[in-house]
Amino acid sequence: MAVDSHSSFRVALTADFYNSDQQCHYPDIGLSLLAEAGIPVQRFDRHRPIIEAGQWREAQGIICLTPRVTAASLTPSDDLLVIGRFGVGYDSVDVAACTASDVMLCIAAGAVDRPVAEATVGWIIALTHHIRTKDHLVRTGRWDDRNAYMGTELRDRTLGIVGCGGIGKAVLQLLSSFNMNRPLVYDPCLTAEAIAALGAEPVTLDDLLRRADFVSIHCPLNAQSRGLIAARELALMKPTAYLINTARGGIVDESALYAALCERRIAGAAIDCFEQEPILSPPKWATLDNVILAPHSIAWTHEMFRDIGRCACQVMIDLSQHRVPAGIVNREVLDRPSFQDKWRRLCPK
Repeated sequence: MAVDSHSSFRVALTADFYNSDQQCHYPDIGLSLLAEAGIPVQRFDRHRPIIEAGQWREAQGIICLTPRVTAASLTPSDDLLVIGRFGVGYDSVDVAACTASDVMLCIAAGAVDRPVAEATVGWIIALTHHIRTKDHLVRTGRWDDRNAYMGTELRDRTLGIVGCGGIGKAVLQLLSSFNMNRPLVYDPCLTAEAIAALGAEPVTLDDLLRRADFVSIHCPLNAQSRGLIAARELALMKPTAYLINTARGGIVDESALYAALCERRIAGAAIDCFEQEPILSPPKWATLDNVILAPHSIAWTHEMFRDIGRCACQVMIDLSQHRVPAGIVNREVLDRPSFQDKWRRLCPK
């Protein structure tokens, strides 16, 4: 049911949600929730890698797919109340600038846990069974070369999770029926007791790298995690081990990983995210047969985009109805009198 009092609250979507015909790329990103709440939706007039000042025009909320958000993006911010990241990562957003501008930043907490976990498990199986290579053998008439590509099963192998938030927990759950060894978890944000409660063993990063057959990265990119896995860390891994990165480029030193793969110092890797994106020409990775690549979309599903969209749209609805939404990154903004004044002005009770 439309609510007339919300007519002054508007939402703008970044232009990369739409194709050149101004049709949304994705069949369902939750916009029906905004329609039911009587909240108008507009779109940015053009796509830019960084949101430009005032692109949202009269909107009070932005749902942002890929553009970066800087301090300059937020000028002026008198009538901008919230940015909803279409996902859970926010390394592309200047969080401090948002707070200083009295702009709330929200993410779609929980919406990507299952799809990223499924993609991670799929990649682990694809790597251990040489699925990419065996497909290529058939396509190139090399049937008898199959003897050189014996796979390994997951039973009796050890999973190592680097960063055990919602996605890491979902990976543990999905792999719990594969008769693997007790998983290892490195996460400085969790207590040893919390990790043990998940059925996992709390370990240091070095210990995890030495013991794990699969090193799966699920931590956010920040000052502490940038370059977390570099040459020294890769040298600790078993030559039979695999590295999977569905988190962010920059957590793994790409040059060091490329060298380790070229020299067969680890068995292989699966990479969904890169230090520089997008990649618009064949990369150096393309020559390697022990790596699987994806354009930062391995977990993209219709269900994931629907659920992310619903989370982002619900944030807008909650704020328009003067409710504190879920998924706030900069919760300190709620303590700022200037933010509260703006919220009351833009969304009167």
